[in-house]
Amino acid sequence: MFEDSVTRPWWAVVGPDEGESLWQPEPSNGYVTLKLTPESMPYDTFTSGVQVLPPGCHVREHGHKRNHELIFIYEGTGRCEIEGQEYKLEPGVTVMFGRYARHIVENTGNTDMRMFWVFFPPALEHWFRAIGQVRQPGDPTPEPFPRPDNVADVQEQLRFVPPAAKPK
Repeated sequence: MFEDSVTRPWWAVVGPDEGESLWQPEPSNGYVTLKLTPESMPYDTFTSGVQVLPPGCHVREHGHKRNHELIFIYEGTGRCEIEGQEYKLEPGVTVMFGRYARHIVENTGNTDMRMFWVFFPPALEHWFRAIGQVRQPGDPTPEPFPRPDNVADVQEQLRFVPPAAKPK
């Protein structure tokens, strides 16, 4: 598919509604669109995409044992918490979550928060596929739905760091 990708020029221009798109379960809701994955390009060092978090929704606390995650907020406002420290999110903010850094991303605003993300090495696409439901641009937003029953197995397989133990 990508023969001679090492010696021949290669590029991609991916439009706003292009890419594999997946509705996300509670508490994130919203959706993710995979823009560049090892299946869609000749490079196997990263995956990138866009995530849309509706108001009041969040990405649960987690970390990654073997991956780094970079996000860039380009619409909306919110907060992120990294290892217990809180940071404001607004358009133009870039956040890097290194290995093992437990983090939460939350939309605290009144409009959708949109973020571009890069995950390296790739693997986040497998997470979104495992927990999401296929979305077509223009589809109405589905009713909120729960994560699948095997979510703990998927997290283990993808080497997620679980949430920190909460003090009693």
